[in-house]
Amino acid sequence: MSRLVIHDARKVDADGLVDDFWLVAEEGRITAIGSGTGWHAAAEQRDAEVLDAGGHWLTPGFIDLHCHGGGGHVYDDGVDELLAGLAAHRAHGTTRSVVSHVAAPLASLREGLGVVADLAAADPLILGSHLEGPFLAPERRGAHDPAFLREPGPEMVEELIGAARGTLRILTLAPELPDPLESIPVLTEAGVVVGVGHTSADYEQAARAFEVGARLLTHAFNAMNGIHHREPGPVMAAVDNASVTLELILDGLHVHPSVARLLLGAATGRVALVTDAMAAAGASDGDYQLGGLNVTVKDGLAVLSGTATIAGSTLTQDVALRNAITLTGLDPVAAVAAVTHTPAHVLGEDHRLGRLHHGYLADAVLLDHDWRVRTVVAEGRVL
Repeated sequence: MSRLVIHDARKVDADGLVDDFWLVAEEGRITAIGSGTGWHAAAEQRDAEVLDAGGHWLTPGFIDLHCHGGGGHVYDDGVDELLAGLAAHRAHGTTRSVVSHVAAPLASLREGLGVVADLAAADPLILGSHLEGPFLAPERRGAHDPAFLREPGPEMVEELIGAARGTLRILTLAPELPDPLESIPVLTEAGVVVGVGHTSADYEQAARAFEVGARLLTHAFNAMNGIHHREPGPVMAAVDNASVTLELILDGLHVHPSVARLLLGAATGRVALVTDAMAAAGASDGDYQLGGLNVTVKDGLAVLSGTATIAGSTLTQDVALRNAITLTGLDPVAAVAAVTHTPAHVLGEDHRLGRLHHGYLADAVLLDHDWRVRTVVAEGRVL
C-alpha cells in the first residue's frame, strides 16, 4: 500500500487556512489530516514517502473547466499532442482537466469526443470533454471557424452525447439560436452542464436559458454583450441566478482586473477561474493553430492572425490564481476556491475534489510564498 505524508504546510482551501498542516494519503485518497506533529506515526511506516512543505502554501489540485492546449501542443491533433498538452498544464498544478473542443465538422467532433472518452477511461485526471462549439452565434464566434457553426437540435445533441460515452461534461451554446431551449433538458438529463456563451443574447434570453437548466456562463464578458445600465446582458443574468457558475479568464488581457474584481464581488463563491488556453500556454510567442485557424501570439496575447480577435489565452491555472490575489486583491481562501472547489462544484465533483479533507482524492499543489508551483501531487503521487 502506497502512502504519502505531507507536513509543515500552510494549508489553504475552501474550508479556510490552517498553519502547520499535515495530511496522509493512501491509495490515492486522503486518509488523515491535522496540524502539529500527528503525522509522525504515519511517516515512520516503511512504505511512506514524506514531503516536508517547509511552511509553504498547500492547496487542492487545480481544476480547469476550459482548455484547448498548452506547452506548444493542441488538444485536437491526436492523442500524443493531447497528452503532451495535459502534461504541460499538470506541471502548473492543474491535476484535473476538462478537454475543450472548438467548432468542427460533426464527424470530427464525434471522433474527438471518442478519443477523450478512451483517455478518460485510462486516466482519471481527465474529467471528460467540453464542446465549446458548434452551437454558437456567428457574430460572436471568436476564434471558431464560421463554416462549422450549427443550430442545435435534440437529435444532434443526443448524437454527440452518445459519441462521448458518458464523458461529455460541458456544452456551450448561444440561447438566442433557433430552438436551443429544447436541447438544454436533453443535455442536463444526460448529466451535461450547459454553458451560455459565444452569444448575442440579452438579459432575458440568458435568464430563460438558466431557468430551464443552463448552469454555467462561458468565459464571462468575452464573446457576449457587456453590462449596460439599461441592457444588463448575460453576465448580469448569470450573477442574478444563484445556481449559475461564471467562468473567468483572469490573465489581465481578456478582462480588466477592475472588472474582474467587480465580478468576483458580485458573484461571491460562484466564479471559476479557467485558462481557455491554447497551445502557447507555458510556451513561447509565435505562430500556432487553433481548430485549423492561424493564431499569432505576441507578448502572451493570442489573436487570430491578421486580426484583433482574441484566440484563447496563454494562461495556466497557477498564474490565474496568482493574478486573483495580486491583481484583484482577492483573499487567498476565495482565490484558491475559484480554481478548486468552485469548478468541482459545477461539475458535481465537490464530494471528492477541491478540498484537502479526509476521504477526498489526494490532489494537492505546493506553492512557494509567491504562489509559484514547487510540487504537484495527483491521487497521492508526486508528478
